[in-house]
Amino acid sequence: MTVTIPTNIESRPIAIIGAGTLGSRIALMLATQGAEVRISDPNEDARAKGVAFANDNLAKQVDATPNGKAGKIVGAATLEDALSDAWLVIEAVPEKLDLKRAIFADLDRLAAPDAILTSNSSSFPTSEFIEKVANPARVLNTHFMMPPLVNSVELMTSGATDDRIIALLMDTFPKYGLTPYHVMRESVGFIFNRIWAAIKREALAVAEEGVAAPDTVDRIFRQNFGTDLGPFRMMDQVGLDVVLNIEEHYAALREGLPEGPRKLLHRMIDEGRLGVKSGKGFYDDYSK
Repeated sequence: MTVTIPTNIESRPIAIIGAGTLGSRIALMLATQGAEVRISDPNEDARAKGVAFANDNLAKQVDATPNGKAGKIVGAATLEDALSDAWLVIEAVPEKLDLKRAIFADLDRLAAPDAILTSNSSSFPTSEFIEKVANPARVLNTHFMMPPLVNSVELMTSGATDDRIIALLMDTFPKYGLTPYHVMRESVGFIFNRIWAAIKREALAVAEEGVAAPDTVDRIFRQNFGTDLGPFRMMDQVGLDVVLNIEEHYAALREGLPEGPRKLLHRMIDEGRLGVKSGKGFYDDYSK
């Protein structure tokens, strides 16, 4: 189907669907060019927390962005409020396929006809949840890592995405301090995530088997690769519930993946250890 490329994007709002760790961080980055960014989440507390995080860090991020200009970050209680005249919509809800299917059906129905509809899914290709989208040519995956700490974002087709949309975002995202990478074909897992999944899974296996403690794994990883964080600190930042959802998705698609990493994650979550968001994960120092 024909896609209408959005215009006047500098002055039109951007909608983020989901106020979690990544949703609020994406909102922060996309508010650095002066436009309004709306964070939508049915959970009022989560929405308020996401908006507060983005606003609290906006001035610093604008200073770090060439030609940065502070936009307005607001909460939206309903999808209708979030989507009104938005040129870009980014879904950042939990990795649950039925939830994403329902949301994209609503986004297609409520968003402006020229709005670009994207998902921040790290494990589901967009083709798996857009069967109710009338025009899949305007849908793609914009997979953000962990901004503003890691500002790379992968752009992957839905299998039907109009090339002009990908070109527009490849050209536009650097203005927000983001580095886009084009994933050349649809994949379960993306460029970095396929590599990271193997590292993450093996780190979890080492800990679950009692070969080494998480802090030992992180210390040797940091020394050998010269990174600030090791795998377990990074998983704590993402959220162990999110890590588990991703691992279970991969396990459903790929036979033979070890169960130990998922068992360890289940135990951590059962103990209320979700990572930074709960104040403790593999490390206990996040509430200090």
